[in-house]
Amino acid sequence: MTNEFLLMVLEETEDNMKKTISHLIDTLMKIRAGKASPQMISEVYVDYYGSKTPVSQMANIGVPDARTIVIQPWDKSMIQPIEKAIMAANLGFNPQNDGELIRIPVPPLTEERRKQLVKFIHTEGENNKIAIRNARKKANDEIKILQKDGAPEDEAKKAEIKTQDLTNQYIKNIDEILEKKEKEIMTV
Repeated sequence: MTNEFLLMVLEETEDNMKKTISHLIDTLMKIRAGKASPQMISEVYVDYYGSKTPVSQMANIGVPDARTIVIQPWDKSMIQPIEKAIMAANLGFNPQNDGELIRIPVPPLTEERRKQLVKFIHTEGENNKIAIRNARKKANDEIKILQKDGAPEDEAKKAEIKTQDLTNQYIKNIDEILEKKEKEIMTV
């Protein structure tokens, strides 16, 4: 019975670590690296008939080239509110409305801004590494409790080693993700 609990602890720990990696990837997707991407405006919400609605749920969003985002609302009356929401989101974009669609030219990043973004992603990466380590600590605490409740010492030790292996694997994964994103940001 206690072996089942040890396995549950390991599974829960790995799930938490996977969620941490997923959160990091989602966060990094929103950072613009000089190339246009629909994710750049994923956090822009528009008041649509009384409820806050993401732009992606009320328009087609396209990227015709590396420096332009095009938004084509399904309801033409929403062009002005979408344009205002983009300006209010303070993303550093200057949307252009031609009555049919909204074009957003994505300005190239300055060297200083690139360095700020790299610093931000490293901070975000460190925060996610802390979350991974916290998941390891929680798992080890639960393993110790199970051991006090009668789990065999050798099984508990194996579970702790497995938890450490998972921790090392996910921290290495974070480092690889950060390295890739840094390279993307610093490429002019």
